[in-house]
Amino acid sequence: MMTHLPKFKHAYKKLVALQTCPNGAEHHGSLEFTRWGALSLPEYLPETTTLQLETYPDFFTYDDPNPEHSWYLNFAHHDLFCAYGGPLLAQDELQVLEHPALGALREALIAQKITPFTVEGSKPTPVLIRGVERRAALDTRQLYGNQFARATPEEILAALRLLTPPTRSNILAIEAPSSGYGPYTLREMTFILTTAYTSFAAACHETGQNTTIHTGFWGCGAYGGNRTMMTLLQLLAARLAGIEKLVFHTGDVASLATVKAAQALLAHLETPVLDELLAALRLEDFRWGLSDGN
Repeated sequence: MMTHLPKFKHAYKKLVALQTCPNGAEHHGSLEFTRWGALSLPEYLPETTTLQLETYPDFFTYDDPNPEHSWYLNFAHHDLFCAYGGPLLAQDELQVLEHPALGALREALIAQKITPFTVEGSKPTPVLIRGVERRAALDTRQLYGNQFARATPEEILAALRLLTPPTRSNILAIEAPSSGYGPYTLREMTFILTTAYTSFAAACHETGQNTTIHTGFWGCGAYGGNRTMMTLLQLLAARLAGIEKLVFHTGDVASLATVKAAQALLAHLETPVLDELLAALRLEDFRWGLSDGN
């Protein structure tokens, strides 16, 4: 943190940073950064699965009772954390604001000429970051997205809760495809599944048994992804990777039904051959949505 300070540019980001990392603040421990090449998808689904699905009508709370084996998705840009210092406060930027060492990590990667990409050469290259300090919790119910820059300093500070001592999080950064149109193609579905499968498998490799992934509607905000399709493919990736538990945060009660519907459809289309399953999903004619502007 002291060698590569985060570069928060927007006044409100600086305001929060002054609270989370004041002069003389102590930072402990170290974080681990790894970047993974895309894995080939298996030909067949495993015969059995121990995957547990839990759903909650909230956003990430980072309070998993088994933190060393738990990973939280970062809904990344292909250029990792590239917008963290600006006025926007979407999921990626919020995660960096609460975990300021992620900003320091980006600055360190750039300084050392290490490629900070989660997609390169049209292939996913997921990034895993272990043991990063979470120094604050920001209530974004009135501050999410573009609302952050329109708020007042008093509203920002009122929504901020400092964590003393800081907790630690494991972060899994992957980018979803964006700006699609019409029905999902098999190529798009395969890319999404490969991205999720590679990252989930990497998390299992890092933590061993009892791996938990916390996720949500990845790629379904600014990128315009279809919520049911993106949920289906994450469920499928978790099964392929041998994830023990997938915790899905929907953000509201009404959206719990989307996850339930995706789970039911995946069970209905059950076949041991992955290519056949993807072909069946394509026939369901899931279509891209529109960006929410955040």
